Amino acid sequence: MANPKFKIQKSSNDQFYFNLHAPYGQIIATSEMYTTKQGCENGIESVKTNAPIAEIADLT
Repeated sequence: MANPKFKIQKSSNDQFYFNLHAPYGQIIATSEMYTTKQGCENGIESVKTNAPIAEIADLT
């Protein structure tokens, strides 16, 4: 089985964003836009740190 993967991309307006891909390639999360690649990388690190402890708020 493949591993999940963060993929950094550059938008048409030269901003950076990332997609989190499930093991078989489906996009399961998309980030906000960042003006720098370093900001985007920091966003990835934030998800890695905070997602395991995030609570679920079911608003349905």
